Amino acid sequence: MSHHALGMQHNKMYVLATVLAGLAILPFIVYIKFPYFLHDLRYLIGGIRMKKRINKYASKKPCFTLLDRFLERVKLHPNKTFIIFEDSTYSYQDADRQSNKVARTLAQHAKLQEGDSVALFLGNEPAYVWLWLGLSKLGCIPALINYNIRTKSLLHCFSCCNAKVLIAAAELKDAILEVLPTLKEQNVSVFILSKESDSEDIQSLDDKIEKASDEPLSPLSADLTIKSPAMYIFTSGTTGLPKAAVINHERAWMASFMQTLAGVRPDDIIYIYLPLYHTAGFLMGLTGSIDQGITVVLRRKFSASQFWNDCRKHKVTVIQYIGEIMRYLCNTPKKDTDKSHQVRLAIGNGIRADTWSDFLHRFGDIRICECYGATEGNVGFVNYVGKVGATGRVLGIQKRAIPFALIKYDTEKGEPERDSRGFCMEVPTGEAGLLVAKITKVAPFVGYANNAQQTEKKRLRDVFEKGDQYFNSGDLLKMDEEGFIYFQDRIGDTFRWKGENVATTEVTDVMIMLDFIEEVNVYGVKVPGHEGRIGMASIKVAEGMDFDCRATHEHLKAYLPSYAQPRFIRMQNSLDVTGTYKQMKVKLAEEGFDPAVTEEAMYFLEDHKGYVPLTKDIYNAISDGTRRL
Repeated sequence: MSHHALGMQHNKMYVLATVLAGLAILPFIVYIKFPYFLHDLRYLIGGIRMKKRINKYASKKPCFTLLDRFLERVKLHPNKTFIIFEDSTYSYQDADRQSNKVARTLAQHAKLQEGDSVALFLGNEPAYVWLWLGLSKLGCIPALINYNIRTKSLLHCFSCCNAKVLIAAAELKDAILEVLPTLKEQNVSVFILSKESDSEDIQSLDDKIEKASDEPLSPLSADLTIKSPAMYIFTSGTTGLPKAAVINHERAWMASFMQTLAGVRPDDIIYIYLPLYHTAGFLMGLTGSIDQGITVVLRRKFSASQFWNDCRKHKVTVIQYIGEIMRYLCNTPKKDTDKSHQVRLAIGNGIRADTWSDFLHRFGDIRICECYGATEGNVGFVNYVGKVGATGRVLGIQKRAIPFALIKYDTEKGEPERDSRGFCMEVPTGEAGLLVAKITKVAPFVGYANNAQQTEKKRLRDVFEKGDQYFNSGDLLKMDEEGFIYFQDRIGDTFRWKGENVATTEVTDVMIMLDFIEEVNVYGVKVPGHEGRIGMASIKVAEGMDFDCRATHEHLKAYLPSYAQPRFIRMQNSLDVTGTYKQMKVKLAEEGFDPAVTEEAMYFLEDHKGYVPLTKDIYNAISDGTRRL
């Protein structure tokens, strides 16, 4: 072979080796350039599959509902364990038969018709599931009422959803008696989950269910569509009367799909302790589990001390969380068994970055799938990558499908900022802005039942062009260069002092770093003669420790600008939260910094001195303006 031919062959071998080497390192180049490519692709494929399923379910007459999915599961694996509750276990077939008995009882004794609304007023227990399934079999719409509400709020819920029947737990009988005269006037039939009743206006239900047949019921009429109401879920918020968000079958499905997006498998066992009257517990938890056909370990209420014992006992693999739950778990005494469990996945929202890291360090390799969304909202995000601190990741294709924006918001006026033409302005990348999402056919906003005023309040008009409409989330978020989105605050949780916006979550994150502070609730309070609100923090001191005035002051000085440092601190034995673990700020903000309203100790940030006990004299001096802040 000639030198020329040898050279040609050598060149070909060199080119081939170069190409092969290039192909070998291509995945690394792609990873460096697009580190989340595989995560994004998996998420996109999951989203497309979800959309196809919704379209398929919508095309059926009547539409395919979560009840239909449940009945599929009963046929597929009738004897599989569906619910474990305390010392009892129920299969999918047990739940089907029990809900048939419930449906027949209510049809006979409550005279329910298809389309009627029924209020459920009880805590987490299997009966909640049988009642929902039974009502669904009758074509009725359950209204899931928070069992903590009373009198005025409770009656308000009835006027929202026009409930014809109320079904309550036996232990809530006193709450029912308070409003019974009004319910009688409104011709509401009242049933109690008991075998007997000593009130002629309240009927017992358990005895009637026991006697009923468990034979299947006739199919529903063909009028049911994907846009028909499936249930009412009340948004509690931290102020005002509850609002009944109308959850149609499409929205119920979308929330239930969260388990699929998060990677829940058919062999998983999920632990549900969040209240079933709320979206997280009911849709993301219970109905999501039915969609997957998995086993649910149901608990009445969250218990930090029993949490991991329950997980170990029942071989739980998936947990839910919300708000402060993860921090409560991190605050429990450390044990040698902390990493001895089978939990592999946690789904929820509201976990702070520091708690996220602490939780993983302490309890082991658990994948945390943080998400963002509102019960009545038309936009949501999922942090499918698992980036610590982010509430979701945004892809360009998602923003085109459901247009949303983070816009400038004036906390002083309590409204979005507008330019000279009257349109809203987007914030730059990395800055916090009010999340708004365009109301379209793809992303509708159904609103609240029988509450046009509150529904209208959530609509923003003429946002970027004349005639457009956007859903006002009421939340401040920010987005980074990589498309990760971070929750900052609720609008009501941001206050303005000395011309500056103060985000309560930022102050909370800084204060919680102090080891002697276990819990913090930060809010703004009004001061006579001053614009805006000044910062105040209610704190719970860790057990066996004391509040250190000097250390607190030095720490806040090091991490926060002067306008964000709380001027007042209030000691509390426990911090009140809503049923979904959102902190209660309104009442505390109303009570302000008057030492006369409570026997709890209060402190005042004295210029140059640090935190000193807040006396009546200091309070009077601030109130009458002789001491300027």
